[in-house]
Amino acid sequence: MSPPVATPAPIVSFAPLVFAAALCTAAAGPAAPWPQFRGPGGGGVAREGAAPPPEPGAANLAWKVPLPPGHSSPVVAGGAVFITGLEGGRLVTLGLDRTDGGLRWRAEAPEVRLEKVHQTSSPAAPSPLWHGGRLFVYFGSFGLLAYDAATGEELWRHELPTPESLYGTACSPIAYGENVILVLDDDADLPDSKLSRSRVAAFRLADGGLAWETPRPSLRSGWSTPAIWARGGGAGDELVVLGSGRATGYEAATGAERWTLGGFSRETIAVPVVGGGRCYIASAQLGGGADKVIDPEPFWRALLGFDSDGDGAVAADEMTEHFTYPLRPELPPGHPGYGIPLPRDPVARRERQRGIFGWVDKDRDGRWTEAEWRDHLAAKGGRPMLVAVEPGGVGDIGDSHVAWELNRSVPEVPSPLFYEGRIYLARNGGLLAAVDAASGEQIYRERLPGAGGGYSASPVCAGGLLYLLSEGGQLSVVEAGAEFAARHRFDLGERASVTPAIDADTLYVRTEGHLWAFRVPG
Repeated sequence: MSPPVATPAPIVSFAPLVFAAALCTAAAGPAAPWPQFRGPGGGGVAREGAAPPPEPGAANLAWKVPLPPGHSSPVVAGGAVFITGLEGGRLVTLGLDRTDGGLRWRAEAPEVRLEKVHQTSSPAAPSPLWHGGRLFVYFGSFGLLAYDAATGEELWRHELPTPESLYGTACSPIAYGENVILVLDDDADLPDSKLSRSRVAAFRLADGGLAWETPRPSLRSGWSTPAIWARGGGAGDELVVLGSGRATGYEAATGAERWTLGGFSRETIAVPVVGGGRCYIASAQLGGGADKVIDPEPFWRALLGFDSDGDGAVAADEMTEHFTYPLRPELPPGHPGYGIPLPRDPVARRERQRGIFGWVDKDRDGRWTEAEWRDHLAAKGGRPMLVAVEPGGVGDIGDSHVAWELNRSVPEVPSPLFYEGRIYLARNGGLLAAVDAASGEQIYRERLPGAGGGYSASPVCAGGLLYLLSEGGQLSVVEAGAEFAARHRFDLGERASVTPAIDADTLYVRTEGHLWAFRVPG
């Protein structure tokens, strides 16, 4: 780990549209309306009084500006919108004027070798953090950067090793006290050990120096952003981290481990959410599941499309160059999250074919049967689960502090949303479920009108309305409550996978090529 470096001559360039109005100063000032990934506390719920358009569409589109590619969510503070992207091979951070989307400042991160990421992600995936007039940005390819939010001047940098990860880094920074906190889970092993170099670390907001660090040697890469479980301040506050296979609670001020809870899937993405005195944690594999057992039927139907001789099994020589091992059959074929395709190169294709085939063909007869496929899915583990954790746990809390567990309707990527005693879950296929937070009982599960396909963006909420965004670019509005009530939908006409942001009167939506601002007129 490299020490923080002060940079008196930051790499910052300014476009022709520069606005003289300053943002906020380095003093703490008022709280930002949407200071981090998923807004205040990471819960996805806007501050009280926020009222973006209930029916976002062409009539209330305040502005739409082009953006470089990236998967970070917008952060809104001090009259500006902050976002990151990848432009011309360089990682960049942008400060945009919230009034009309004009560029206030643009800062380039140090030139580095970009980390390898999955085609559904980006090297600019973590979202910025605004705190006390400063903007903190994490790029897995480089490390942590701090900027003056008003000018884009680089204040300090702390270079960090790029975690080895199947999909690329995604954890966004959060703030607690005088520190910015990052989860740096990693598939790389420590020297001369089978333990990973994973860790959670806190860096001083003032200068980027390491405040504390807690190893997580039994954990591998993950993609979840942590949450603060505030319970009266001081030593009572906890940092909740969802990692590969388990959740862990730490003292937020020191990083000392307090409790663990196992049973989660290997691929953990959702952010823990806090409400009603509890912490709610969710994970699921393969697009989420309807119950404790992954339903093999849609997977098997997809595979039988390659059964060219009609014998009801899939042989190795039937895996043509168009064969894709299905991970998420509820998505359309060709969608980048649908499955693992065979490479076009013949040598690489044969190598992957042999590897994939061995996963299922346990009797080594050169054929996949339906029975083998069912056994294969049953052995994958990591059932979909949403749990309600009670406060005060120490050690393994699986038998002592879990109020309830739900194994239905749990999404793989979108995070849960807690609002007025209910938890809302949005998952692939356009399904929205509402769960009673007190009992864990599912209240409803309904399909959004006209919606389908994948859902990567988490739902957000303001003024009793839920805003949901599909990967196909459909923006849906649903009334929060005990009954499903779809109110509005608008087709953006661009692919989208990024969680929106909200301030007092505006909904900000990032699509594949633009940032949209829907605002109440006047």
